[in-house]
Amino acid sequence: MIKAVNIFKNFGDQHVLNDVSCEFEQGKANLIIGRSGAGKTVLLKILIGLIHPTSGKVWYDDVDFYALEKQPMRALRMQIGMLFQGSALFDSMNVQDNIRFPLDMFSTMTRKEKNKRVDYCLDRVNLAGTNNKFPSELSGGMQKRVGIARAIVLNPKYLFCDEPNSGLDPKTAMVIDELIYSITKENNIITVINTHDMNSVMEIGDNIILLHEGQLAWKGNKEEVLTTRNEILEGFIFASPFLQKLRKKMVEH
Repeated sequence: MIKAVNIFKNFGDQHVLNDVSCEFEQGKANLIIGRSGAGKTVLLKILIGLIHPTSGKVWYDDVDFYALEKQPMRALRMQIGMLFQGSALFDSMNVQDNIRFPLDMFSTMTRKEKNKRVDYCLDRVNLAGTNNKFPSELSGGMQKRVGIARAIVLNPKYLFCDEPNSGLDPKTAMVIDELIYSITKENNIITVINTHDMNSVMEIGDNIILLHEGQLAWKGNKEEVLTTRNEILEGFIFASPFLQKLRKKMVEH
């Protein structure tokens, strides 16, 4: 389990996070949702150490993340996989080299072992045989799947995804959701997803936290979303007429 405890983050006079405490559970898709500017991305970056909190603690199981020395923190970070919003692939590298990059950086595998692991990850994301293609030759959805393959190549215990469906059509977004969810369940990892995609919320939201103006406004799961009486969550999720009608039907039945 990952715990964020009493997290505050200020940038000068700007208070971005205000006393946020939450938990992210193993074997579940843990979603961070909220409007733009709510603090989602800042919290995600604090969880993985890209930004230090002004105050508060982050725990990985019984390990105080920000109390770690350089080498233990590096070892923990090697257990973290990251899927970036724009996939963040290296344009000058082919698919194989992009996925192998973390192995080249952090593993002691032989070249043959690395390539075998790359092939496994490509097969896992349904892109077998694309090793020699370059990012420019791939669709947005394929690039995202390459990003997932790279994120899992070190067999992480923790997977963080920043807006994984950004820029994707609804059908492709569903494929990405299902892929991330199945990998989470198969490997019993802790997956944390920063998203504003309501399809993701309703399909894979095992554990959901809502941030509003830098504070924790609600927590629950996808089953509880449609029956909530939390005004902030209602205003965020049921902004569209379609979802308002769906909620009304669910409540009536």
